[in-house]
Amino acid sequence: MAFHYPNGTPYNNHEAPQSKKQVKKRKSIQFGKRGMDFEEEINKSNAFYLSRNTAVIHKKPTPVQIVKVDYPSRSAAVIKEAYFRQASTTDYNGVYNGYYLDFEAKETKNKTSFPLKNFHQHQIDHIQQCLAQKGICFVLMWFSSLNRCFFFSGEDLVTYWSEQESTGKKSLPLSIIEKNGIEIQIGIAPRVPYLDAVRQHIQSNKGVAINDN
Repeated sequence: MAFHYPNGTPYNNHEAPQSKKQVKKRKSIQFGKRGMDFEEEINKSNAFYLSRNTAVIHKKPTPVQIVKVDYPSRSAAVIKEAYFRQASTTDYNGVYNGYYLDFEAKETKNKTSFPLKNFHQHQIDHIQQCLAQKGICFVLMWFSSLNRCFFFSGEDLVTYWSEQESTGKKSLPLSIIEKNGIEIQIGIAPRVPYLDAVRQHIQSNKGVAINDN
């Protein structure tokens, strides 16, 4: 099945099943001593929070327009070609303790910086719009080579994104992320306890202490 962006560009992640080489590469990402899919672990963490009535956070579906369908039999339909109706905004959104959360999850193999090319202008615009409505926006940054995860606020991301035009810098140094972000200590249940960082962020910026109990 072939997916395309609104401008007609093929979306490669939705092409034929992964080759053995691609699967092997995917499994090579390490999370401690276990194989790790960052997005999947966030999804599991969201399920944990939901089961505990702590927060309602879901991954956003991307609207798709189906343009070609084959019917090999009366009881089966196979989608052959489809297009994303619009560019994606951010990965996740939902509600936590009365606060609207909207965030992106990104990862890099870099050890000293986080490439800004991992983000797109429409995502930055969306984050700015949510911040203007007093939402809590952020990005979860996963340094796969270092096994380190950080919460980085949407306000700071927008600032550094805007500065790249004048400074020419194309990445966020790890030292900046360590200074301005909040490192997330990986756990078991949930695996990625990012709400700990969200609570810290809310308390630091709004002066409000949150108790989930």
